[in-house]
Amino acid sequence: MASVVPKEREVLGELQQLMQLQTIDYDLGELERSKEYLPDMMENLNREIDEIQTRLDTAAKTREESSLRQSSLELEVATKQKELEKYQKQMMSIKTNREYDALVSQIDTLKQEIDTAETEILNIIEQLSGLEKEIEESKEQLSGIEENNHKQLDILKVKINSIGDKVADKDKERAAVITSIPRQVLSIYERVRRGRGGDVVIAVKRRACGACFKSLTPKKIQEIKGGGKIFTCDYCGRILYWHESESP
Repeated sequence: MASVVPKEREVLGELQQLMQLQTIDYDLGELERSKEYLPDMMENLNREIDEIQTRLDTAAKTREESSLRQSSLELEVATKQKELEKYQKQMMSIKTNREYDALVSQIDTLKQEIDTAETEILNIIEQLSGLEKEIEESKEQLSGIEENNHKQLDILKVKINSIGDKVADKDKERAAVITSIPRQVLSIYERVRRGRGGDVVIAVKRRACGACFKSLTPKKIQEIKGGGKIFTCDYCGRILYWHESESP
């Protein structure tokens, strides 16, 4: 294997430092993004619990209202039954057809009202049966979701609370790395990072820039392979390096 001359060794060291800096900046970017998506994840976990709790509360409230309505209808039916019995007894003492017709009309009306009320009671009983099943299922689901989501929420809280310390550590790492990178090279890196985002130091792939995929001239490829200085892509400005896995 050919030995690396001092100038090539120096450039290789700069590229390694730039890639180290790039990794640190990627980690810092992830930490910054986590400040946004971690609270969103927590909100989604809490929302899932709230939605099930709301469904449970709604079903419980409907059950209570339906039970009260059932009790009211049952009282109404009992009252009308007594009234019906009274009218039926009065039939025995009717003396005129007019009185008979009027009483029959009242009896028919009461029977219809009783029948309507009893039909509604049956519907309520069926509804209550469905509500009881829904409530039990919601309680079971809520219990499982709360246990799981609260565990995840605790983990996310720890992550959020640790972001500040992690950012501070990465900032220290970054400060240590940039002190050993030449100012001119660092200026190129920072300019591209601000303008392009993503990776700044890119390997040559298939004889083209690995970021914008613009083909490189044979001369430029040879220069990059030679490693005599830092080279950038003429199209996107990213810093290029030759990876040994790339075919000559």
